Amino acid sequence: MKKTSALLLSLTLLAGTAWANTSPVGLWKTIDDNTKEARSHVRITETNGTFSGVVEKILNPARVDRVCDQCTDERKGQKIQGMTILRNIKHNASNKEIWDGGDILDTDSGKLYKVRLKPIDGGKQLEVRGFIGAPLLGRTQTWIRVE
Repeated sequence: MKKTSALLLSLTLLAGTAWANTSPVGLWKTIDDNTKEARSHVRITETNGTFSGVVEKILNPARVDRVCDQCTDERKGQKIQGMTILRNIKHNASNKEIWDGGDILDTDSGKLYKVRLKPIDGGKQLEVRGFIGAPLLGRTQTWIRVE
């Protein structure tokens, strides 16, 4: 009986760990589409079932003090480091591998896009798809888990 209980407890803990690793929650390294160099660290957190992401660190020291001049909402003129760029994302009810329903800010253009997040490679990477209208009309970046 003790062996069965220990085995069930171990399996439960492993299942919880697997889910945690395939959640978008964590610290992610973003990669520049053009140069393929690491650009920033974005921390995704969850509060009451809603996910958001903040630029925790800009990796290029020459760009640390950049502000979002192109933004058209309340973020206009604010420093990008420390800015919330992912908002109002929730776990998709019909597809448990996807988080969506919110938006992502392109800090270079100031444009807002709908967003879909999908952890891949066992949660080591995150597909971040920004789009207008339907997900077919957009582009995907792959972010790399830092922690």
